[in-house]
Formats: sequence, structure tokens, C-alpha cells
Amino acid sequence: MLSIDMTGKRAFVAGVADDGGFGWAIAKSLAEAGAGVSVGTWPPAHNIFTTLLRRGKLDASRPLANGSMLEFEGIFPLDAAYDALTDAPEAVRTDRRYAEKGDFSIEGVAKALLEKHGPESFDVLVHSLANGSEVKKPLLETSRGGYLGAVGTSAYSLISMLRAFLPLMRRGGSVLSLTYLASERVIPGYGGGMSSAKAALEADTRTLAYEAGRSHGLRVNTISAGPWASRAASAIGFIDEMVRYAEANTPIPEALDAKEVGHAAAFLASPLASGITGVTLYVDKGFHAMGKAVAWPEAPTPEHPKTTG
Repeated sequence: MLSIDMTGKRAFVAGVADDGGFGWAIAKSLAEAGAGVSVGTWPPAHNIFTTLLRRGKLDASRPLANGSMLEFEGIFPLDAAYDALTDAPEAVRTDRRYAEKGDFSIEGVAKALLEKHGPESFDVLVHSLANGSEVKKPLLETSRGGYLGAVGTSAYSLISMLRAFLPLMRRGGSVLSLTYLASERVIPGYGGGMSSAKAALEADTRTLAYEAGRSHGLRVNTISAGPWASRAASAIGFIDEMVRYAEANTPIPEALDAKEVGHAAAFLASPLASGITGVTLYVDKGFHAMGKAVAWPEAPTPEHPKTTG
């Protein structure tokens, strides 16, 4: 039987702060395949996340197919807006949510993992994070700072992470990120430079696939996932509408499940995908292929509540 076997592999997933997002689904799928998984969590959410895990509040989401529970080799505070700790303003470094977290920068986390596991100890690097402080603003009303912040945190951070993690990565390893259809289609309301950030992420995926492939034998791909009502996506303000619209207009008219993104990520990270690099893989029930709406879903009612995936 052909199966995804990641036994003996090690992965780092950046952008896991609860059990409701794609980052958690990817981490769980990699663990299901046998990989050891560490995660990076936004510092202000780090204590909450670790407390929920310790108290068993996330246990319903942790069971694996073999009867064991999802465990993390490490949970590291990570703010991908900062390449080095010195890049963080003093107001951030002294904030009570950051002050006791040590070096929460990209370089700091890479150094901590290097000290813990040694060089060439990782096979998979997953970039599952994005942030746009002005995401609710139309592009015409987006400030320069908001735009650059969105691109820096959501796209450039992949470049920074890969550069910092190169000493940790084994040859033949896989690098993954998450993008969205707004990179190539207009999604009204998805503003603040986030569509530009996703377009940059996809362009960088192709270039990094060449550069990291030639220099370190790494594969670099990105998954364009359909809309998903995660806690982070709620910042957009109309995520439920996006989910219902996509569900009504996909070739397979059903809601996306986060585990489908997780399974696709596990495949791309595995030796089964050794010939795949520089690719944007759509995991959206085929929504990206549609050129005309089939239906406009009615607003949710008590009889037909809103879809959350």
C-alpha cells in the first residue's frame, strides 16, 4: 500500500495558536504521518495556547488515527514581523506579553531549534501565518505603513524564515506556505495590501524554489486554500460570507475542511512529492477554476445557519 510515511522526519510549523486554523491541521497531518512537530506561536497568544493544551481544553482535537494524541516537540514564541530581536521596537520588547518570551524573532527561534536539535535536523518548514493591520481598508485607503507591514509579515517573512532555517534543513526537505486566491482575483473587502502580499508570496515561492533547490536541494511550494472560518480569518470581517459563497459556487459544492489542507501539505512535504517544486497547489474544491457564479447563497437563518467549514 502506498502511504505517506514521515517517520524519522522533523517539521516546524509557524503560525499555530489554536486548534481551529490551517496551521494546526497541517501539524496534525504531519504528526499522523509520523513526523516530529514543533510549532511557532505569536507571543501574545503563547501563554493562552500552552495553557489550553496543558489543561486539556484542546484534547478533542488532538487524537491521531493510531490512538495516540498530538504532541509537540516544542512550542516557541515567534513574531515573524522581526528578523532579529534588535528589529523589534523597545515598546514591543518591554510589553508584558513579550518581555518574558526570550528571543521571539525569526533568527531567535531558528537559533533555539539549532541548539535543541542540532544542524540538518529538520525536513519540513511550514509558513502558516499572515497579518495585515489594515485588512478591512480598501487598497486606495491603505497607508504605506499598513501596506508594507502586510507584505513584510505575510510574504517577506517566508524569505527570512527560509534563510534562517537553512542550517537546520536536511537536503531533500520541503518548504510550504499558505496563499489565497486574492493574489490573482479581486476579492472586495480583502484589503490593506493583503492581496499584494499573497501575490508576492506566490512569486517568491517560484524564485525560492530555484534558489533553495540549487543551493540546498529543498523544494518550495505554496497551497492556495479556500476560505476557512478560523479565528484569525475573522479579522477580515466577512469570512462567513466568503465561505458560503465558495461552497455554493465550487465544482464540488461543499465546504472545505481544514484537514484537506493538512493532508495536501503532508503530501507535498513527503517523499511522494519529490518531483514537485515551485507550485501553487489549489485546495479549494475547484473554486479557482470557476469564471461565473452559479448561485448567491442566501443570508444565514436559524433554519440554515452560517457555514463555518
